[in-house]
Amino acid sequence: MKTINIKKVLIAVDYDPTAQKVAEVGFSLAKAMGAEVILLHVLIDPVFYSSSEYSPIMGFTGSMDTVPLQLGNVAEMKKISGQFLEKAKNHLGDETIKTVVKEGDFAESILATAKEMHADIIVMGSHSRRWLDEVLMGSVTKNVLHLSTIPLFIIPTRKRS
Repeated sequence: MKTINIKKVLIAVDYDPTAQKVAEVGFSLAKAMGAEVILLHVLIDPVFYSSSEYSPIMGFTGSMDTVPLQLGNVAEMKKISGQFLEKAKNHLGDETIKTVVKEGDFAESILATAKEMHADIIVMGSHSRRWLDEVLMGSVTKNVLHLSTIPLFIIPTRKRS
């Protein structure tokens, strides 16, 4: 049997409080394999970030920030997203981590970035944003799973009861 050498791990994170868990588990996986880490955040319509779901931008432990968002200001959103990924990088304590901010559909952007960066595995959480989206469109994780040609490591982020 041929073994696959995992050299690059793409970790897709969002502004949900569970992003810390996804980043930490993905980072541990990458380090155990001696792989390079790429942290990705995908921006969609800036109006989405101003909704009640995303009004404060969640950070990592010890760095929870509330950032006022200006609708339609994609450049500002990219800057804030870059700062969020830098906080994640600092939290993980590895200056070699690459950070990437993309715009567009979540699933398509994750897959395109994985291809562009030559990732060997994608790490992401399994939570869903809105139950109606889950029913009508399927979750981002489900879409990535069905379209990916590389392995996907899914981290359940649902709170235990």
